[in-house]
Amino acid sequence: MTTQKIINNFTIKIATTNGTGSQSANNILFKSLVRMGIATSAKNLFPSNIQGLPTWFHIRTNPKGYQSMKRFSEILVAMNPTSSGQDLGEVKEGSVVIYDSTVISVGQEKPGVTYYAAPMSRLAKDNFDTPRLRTLLTNTIYLGIISFLFGVDKKIIYEVVQDTFKKKQKVVDVNLKAIELGYEYAKGNLTKKDSYFYEPDNKFQNKIIIEGNQASALGCIFGGCTVAAWYPITPASSFSETLDAYAKRFREDPATKKRKMAIVQAEDEIAAIGMAIGAGWAGARSVTGTSGPGISLMNEFIGLAYYAEIPIVICNVQRVGPSTGLPTRTQQADIIKCIFASHGDAKHIVLLPGTVEEIYELTAWAFDIAERIQTPVMVLTDLELGMNLWASDPFKYYDKPFDRGKILTAKDLEKIKEWGRYADVDKDGIPYRTLPGNPHPLAPYFTRGTGHTPEAGYSEDPAVYQANMHRLSKKYKTAVNYLPKPLISGDKKAKFGIITVGTTHHAVVEALDTLKDKNHFSIKYLRVLAYPFHEDIKTFVTECDKVLVVEQNRDGQLMSLLRMDLDGPLCPKLVSFAYSDGLPLDPDFITHKAREVFAS
Repeated sequence: MTTQKIINNFTIKIATTNGTGSQSANNILFKSLVRMGIATSAKNLFPSNIQGLPTWFHIRTNPKGYQSMKRFSEILVAMNPTSSGQDLGEVKEGSVVIYDSTVISVGQEKPGVTYYAAPMSRLAKDNFDTPRLRTLLTNTIYLGIISFLFGVDKKIIYEVVQDTFKKKQKVVDVNLKAIELGYEYAKGNLTKKDSYFYEPDNKFQNKIIIEGNQASALGCIFGGCTVAAWYPITPASSFSETLDAYAKRFREDPATKKRKMAIVQAEDEIAAIGMAIGAGWAGARSVTGTSGPGISLMNEFIGLAYYAEIPIVICNVQRVGPSTGLPTRTQQADIIKCIFASHGDAKHIVLLPGTVEEIYELTAWAFDIAERIQTPVMVLTDLELGMNLWASDPFKYYDKPFDRGKILTAKDLEKIKEWGRYADVDKDGIPYRTLPGNPHPLAPYFTRGTGHTPEAGYSEDPAVYQANMHRLSKKYKTAVNYLPKPLISGDKKAKFGIITVGTTHHAVVEALDTLKDKNHFSIKYLRVLAYPFHEDIKTFVTECDKVLVVEQNRDGQLMSLLRMDLDGPLCPKLVSFAYSDGLPLDPDFITHKAREVFAS
């Protein structure tokens, strides 16, 4: 073992088989490191089948708290003989390999690599009764080995196991036994020969651990959502499932068990959004959750909600397309699709969170925006953000009063002689609406997806149609005042800039530090939180000589939108870095591209 210790600054990649229970063991390790106060992030790369294919879990610790995923891992835990050839082939000098010697042979060892062999499958077979239990607990055994070799506090691991399976004492007992088996085997048979150590720290204090889809569901609760309709789809299903669990917990009368929130699993995505639109028309705050294929199916209904001006929130957890694509990989390729969803001229408001805190806040905010502007609002996340665990500061209690927008009550209608459902009274493009149940005789109107007059009457008059479309466009511009501004940081005087969106943020943050520390580039950074774009983006580009636009898709969708919105002379300043292979973006890729662009 070399004399210089590497403390809390490395990545463990755990290579297992989908459906073997490895997720529970991996999450226990991640949560244990967070409880030790170590800045930790986790990425789960799993296949789209239920059981049998390779899966990898990356746990990264580093002193600066970076949340991005590096493609190279210093420590490999090899448990899957099917992927072991690939996994072992990727290790480099200075790496560590822990492997299940019962089922894996490493062959010729690489120089400079430390190998630890442990018969984990045999230990499980010798100590547990059933084949299924042996399979599940083989993964838990490596927790004990990792604890011994790298210094994960075994007491904390035990606490996390208790918390994870707190209502199942038998499950707790067998997991603790498996951890102890691994620990004692390592203690008696393995000699520490590497330089990697975990040590308690204070980088992560008083953190919560939450998935992005859970944060989105919580945002719906605090945003006043009362109706949700959905159809299962990876990676969005857990959003709706969690929302259902939260509704039972927070929206159910303890005495009567009556829910104050309706959640419907529809027969397909088209039915789901139809139900949500109907609820929005009736005055409920409604949501549907889906992914890219669902958005494709929902397009005509989205156009109806836009043209008939019905508020609805759509949570899209993006995955890799087109078609079925890679359902369990991540991408940012639905941006343009969501903004222009529908045939004909239509533009939609899109919110673009990049952290779990932002998902929570922007999802809650989306209901206000939808009702204020009377239009669909889409919240775009992705699989990386939605289906991974994130350590976060506790969320702030969302106590912002609901903004229901321009709703006329019976008393309001008493004060006026007439009103038009689609009349631009305030000259901001946003009309007034009434809700079903309003008893005033002026309240009813005909909701239609056909051409209509300001009074909601049917019309094919060209001038009436054109005036209505111009009003909708005006409303869209008004919406900018109600949307979150872009986040800008870095040296205000810098002549180089980076613009990005969503979870790409985490890789950009790390790349910016590298470019500053190693290349002495002065760069300012803008992260888009919403479309339509705020005027601050134009100012940002104007002040820069070159701007690198970083996103995870093939065609540079954010870049295309910027070019559409910016003045002609500003467009040549933009340089696209659109990269997508389905995996979270490595900050080194951004660093390399930025050096190339800013040094030229």
